[in-house]
Amino acid sequence: MAARRIDTGDGRDALAAVSSAIEAGQNPPRAAHATAVRYLLQLLAEKAPGNSVEVRVPPFGAAQVIQGPRHTRGTPPNVVEMDPQTWIDLAIGALPWADAAAAGRLRASGVRADLSGLLPLRP
Repeated sequence: MAARRIDTGDGRDALAAVSSAIEAGQNPPRAAHATAVRYLLQLLAEKAPGNSVEVRVPPFGAAQVIQGPRHTRGTPPNVVEMDPQTWIDLAIGALPWADAAAAGRLRASGVRADLSGLLPLRP
């Protein structure tokens, strides 16, 4: 079953809700956090379509991106995994890829797993 496409307005509203909550020192509402993560994964998949890298943001979503050899079983050879806030920070440009990697905020394995050339998604 294909994932439901997130409308641009809904995605932007969710990002705004997450940002407001964080600025207020609160945990973002779970639904807004999930929608923001999935919206940004959707933008990444549109920017770099393909199936050679799996980007995982548990517990909210995952996407396969970047053209190359298609992966169909088991653990893909190219995997990027991070927590939801790290993904949002990377995607909007609040956190550089190199800084996130150096701080251990993401795990990337495989020769295609460096997404730095694709981020940020939104300036």
